[in-house]
Amino acid sequence: MDPYKELAALLDLRIQGHTKQSGSGMPGELGTMTATGLKLDTFKHEIKDYLIADWLVKIYLPAFSLVGTATSPVKDTGEDLPGASTSQLTRYDFSKREIDDVRLELKPGLKPGDRVLAVPVNNGQEAVIMAKVVI
Repeated sequence: MDPYKELAALLDLRIQGHTKQSGSGMPGELGTMTATGLKLDTFKHEIKDYLIADWLVKIYLPAFSLVGTATSPVKDTGEDLPGASTSQLTRYDFSKREIDDVRLELKPGLKPGDRVLAVPVNNGQEAVIMAKVVI
């Protein structure tokens, strides 16, 4: 057999092995939030120090309308200034819009009992919560 073909076959076999390992090395697991940490379904110990994925997304808002009132004048905080008055019910129309770099913050929405998708890292010593899972 041609030695170059043997070398190419060996390299191909090794690359395939590494590719399979890298894809299967980070399986996602379901877990449950506890009052003090994260309990993965396949790991008997609670993970107290877990990480949470940080997502920057682009939001696509369709055109929509809201009905409400307007109060004027107000402070930047939304608190009424002296002499402020409130309008009658008014419809506010918003055009279709795309907004870049919106950060989704998952942590405040996680409560004990919530199901999550997590990826174990550092040989299972830590886990990264990727998403809350709902039915």
